[in-house]
Amino acid sequence: MPTTPDGDRTPRVLVVWCPDWPVVAVTGDDPVAVTEAGRILACSAGARAAGVRQGQRLKLAQRLCPELELRDRDPEAETRRFEPVVAAVEAFTPRVEVIRPGLCAIPVKGPGRYFGGEEALAALVGAAVADALGRPPVPDAVPGAVAVPATPGPPDPPATPGPPAAPASGPTAAPATEPATEPAAPTAPRARIGVADGLFAAVLAARAGVLVPAGRTAEFLAPYPVATLGDETLAELLGRLGLPTVGAFAALPPEAVADRFGPTGTVAHRLARGLQPRPLVPRGEEPDLAVEQRFDPPEPSTEPLVFVARTLAEQLHRRLAGAGLTCRRVAVEVACADGRTVSRLWRHEGRLSATALAERVRWQLQAWQGMGTFTSGPSSPSDPGSPGSPGAEEGFALLRLAPDGLSPDQGRQLALWGQAVADDRVERAVARVQAVLGHAGLRRIEPAGGRGPGEQQVRVPWGEPYEAAAAADAPWPGRLAERSADLWPAVVLREPAPVRVLDEAGRPVTVDGRAGVSGRPALVVARGREERVAAWTGPWPAVEYWWDQSLARRRARFQVVVDGGRALLLTVEGGAWYLEAGYD
Repeated sequence: MPTTPDGDRTPRVLVVWCPDWPVVAVTGDDPVAVTEAGRILACSAGARAAGVRQGQRLKLAQRLCPELELRDRDPEAETRRFEPVVAAVEAFTPRVEVIRPGLCAIPVKGPGRYFGGEEALAALVGAAVADALGRPPVPDAVPGAVAVPATPGPPDPPATPGPPAAPASGPTAAPATEPATEPAAPTAPRARIGVADGLFAAVLAARAGVLVPAGRTAEFLAPYPVATLGDETLAELLGRLGLPTVGAFAALPPEAVADRFGPTGTVAHRLARGLQPRPLVPRGEEPDLAVEQRFDPPEPSTEPLVFVARTLAEQLHRRLAGAGLTCRRVAVEVACADGRTVSRLWRHEGRLSATALAERVRWQLQAWQGMGTFTSGPSSPSDPGSPGSPGAEEGFALLRLAPDGLSPDQGRQLALWGQAVADDRVERAVARVQAVLGHAGLRRIEPAGGRGPGEQQVRVPWGEPYEAAAAADAPWPGRLAERSADLWPAVVLREPAPVRVLDEAGRPVTVDGRAGVSGRPALVVARGREERVAAWTGPWPAVEYWWDQSLARRRARFQVVVDGGRALLLTVEGGAWYLEAGYD
């Protein structure tokens, strides 16, 4: 374990990286890409050859590769298919940390001594992972090399290593090379191994396929652009200051970085120097903050475990808060009545939420079932109550959540005048209601971007975080007037109801591409009921997503007043009219 002059000790870490794992987890013909939030998340080799890259908008990707097949991301399938890889790595040490499906890490110190050194450990892990993936091992982990990618690309495509620097000692350095034979199938799984000081550098080493010698991590990181550190704002600022590379940033004095860039810059500077993102906090013995639920009699299926996981996560949060600590990883442990126990570490950057943790418990249980981990005889792994599964013979006796990677909680600013106490009472009341109605039975209203009243508000289950896809205060051409007690609809339909709008001659009213109305609206027919139009205004045309044919919409809105003084909000789209909302 290398030690820096200021006393920091950075552990050696081995990382297993499976490129394009979101693509591996889905089925499709080459070229294929996985999308998330309207952008390319990962793509196959055939798609990359056509110019498709991670982060591209779908329209651009389809223009570069017209035959591109798009698939939605499937996190559950990624977790399930990655489980054999994790199990293969776990044969060398139980301390396997799943950073995300397709990427896992283990400490090198103990396993390296047992298996004859880092190089031998990397070779053994590579062979085991290749066997789990069902393909020959790829000999692209170069021992003793400090390889630097000429152009570090996005996270999923493999980086192209450049010429290595001469190491101070050890075997002659050699560049990491791509395997001579590429798989015929574009989604065939493969893996790369990397070793370096600390997790951050080890991930980059795995992408380059090298073993960075101890103490040479800063040299390995030096040629990378500062954007590799993961902070776009800091990278832009450093670029303006004439510090485009990680090495140039690492050469700055730590005290000056702390004064100029604050805590965020300090963390990035430690990464640039090949150190842990924060100094280690020495503790004589970590407190036991694990929470568990025992089932007596044992539960025959996994559904109760998923339900209990949220309650345990909330208890874990309270224990961490009481101890003034926070955690970066959580171990999910399940014990069967026959004594079998399985566990897995899950990383969740930032503050863990009870919902996110419960979701990971569900994914992990499905992955274990898919592998037949709980099966003691011939049965269907998808049916926990079938013969040979724990649901038929023994059942699940224990669910345990244990925090790992504890560090002091920096705290958060609370409101004055007892606001936090009131929030606690609200949360307790919400928990009781959700216990009766279910998690989605109680929702809150959040503002969202959009033009119609039904788009400007969304219903979010209480306790779930929400980030609007588009800012509510952004410019929205064709949007209704600003909200007020007089102008905003009193009733907004969840699904617009079809209606007919006729002119004086009984002909349907139409709106052309230039927002021209074919005739004065005279009659509104809804559910067989006819109402005369006393006054109307409009149209307010809106052309949305014109650049994406799959999402493109062209519509116009009208406000009409019918006999009796009732006001309606109508929408015409594709020649069809709909009732969207009503006014008092």
